Amino acid sequence: MYVPFDTLPEESRIWIYQSNRKFSDEEMAEIEIALKNFLEEWTAHGAGLEASYQLKYNRFIIIAINQSAQAATGCSIDASVHFIQSLEQKYGVDLLDKMNVTFKNGEHIAYKPLIDFKKMAKEKSVSANTIVFNNLVNTVGEWEEYWEVPAGESWHSRFF
Repeated sequence: MYVPFDTLPEESRIWIYQSNRKFSDEEMAEIEIALKNFLEEWTAHGAGLEASYQLKYNRFIIIAINQSAQAATGCSIDASVHFIQSLEQKYGVDLLDKMNVTFKNGEHIAYKPLIDFKKMAKEKSVSANTIVFNNLVNTVGEWEEYWEVPAGESWHSRFF
C-alpha cells in the first residue's frame, strides 16, 4: 500500500535506480502514476507492503518500504525488479546498471560509466569534493544523510 514518503521510519529499506538519461517532465508524470499504482498493489505473501517512492532530479527512482510493518520477500523484490524493467523498456533507459556514476557538475547532473569516472578522477576533472550520488545506501535514514555526498566520503573515494 502506498504511503507518503515522509511517514516512513528512518530504518525503512530503500532501493535506488538511476537512469542513464534525464526523464522529461511528461515521462516523470507517467512514471509517478505507474509507481503509485505498483506500490498500491505490491505485496509480500499476500500482505500489502507499506511503501513509497521519491523521484529526484528527473533521473532517480527511489522505492522504500517499512520493513517493520511487513518485510519484503524474494518474490516481492522480484516483482519490483520486473516493474523497473518494464520502465526500462517503455522509456528506453537503463535503470539497473550499477557500474555507472552520477554526480553533480555545477548545477548539471552528469552520468558516466565507472571507467570514465575513474579516468576523470585521475585527470583531476572531478575531485574528492565532487558531489556524487551514493546509491549503495540501504535505508531512508542513510539516504537522507549519505546519498548526496562529496566523493571522498563515499565508496567513490578509492579513485582519489
